[in-house]
Amino acid sequence: MNKHLRSCNYLAPFVVAMLLMNSGDLQAETTQERVHHMAHNVMNFDIAKTVHIFIMTESGGVQKVITEDPGATDQIPLIQLHLRHEAEQFQRGDYSDPSKLHGTDMPGLKDLQAGASLVHVTFADLPNGAEITFETTDLHLLTAVHRWFGAQLSEHGADARAE
Repeated sequence: MNKHLRSCNYLAPFVVAMLLMNSGDLQAETTQERVHHMAHNVMNFDIAKTVHIFIMTESGGVQKVITEDPGATDQIPLIQLHLRHEAEQFQRGDYSDPSKLHGTDMPGLKDLQAGASLVHVTFADLPNGAEITFETTDLHLLTAVHRWFGAQLSEHGADARAE
């Protein structure tokens, strides 16, 4: 047998094994999968045990994070702590946490940062989580809130819903 052919016989199982081990790398991670996997870098609660709810209103919107599993009560104080912090940041025009998770080019984000003084942001505890309310009379910023909510709905995928 040709010595080159013998080398190929020895290498073939190795090449096949390497391809099988790396086959997961060949599949592109979706935006939703990336956001789900990176959420722990921004949020102190378990995104898999919670749901983000986005409600667009005539004056802005409401973002809720709740646990739908009554047994996941350990998540409630974590959600409340995180959303309280986010509401304080948002009121100052600091949207750095969403930027870390979703990117700086997320629809509506730059407008909300620039117009923070025209958007009233409030926080409230909920029995199963917390919510942040965004209110504005500025049509441009209202559109920015709605665009931002829509982008989050899309990027959070199964971890979010609209109401």
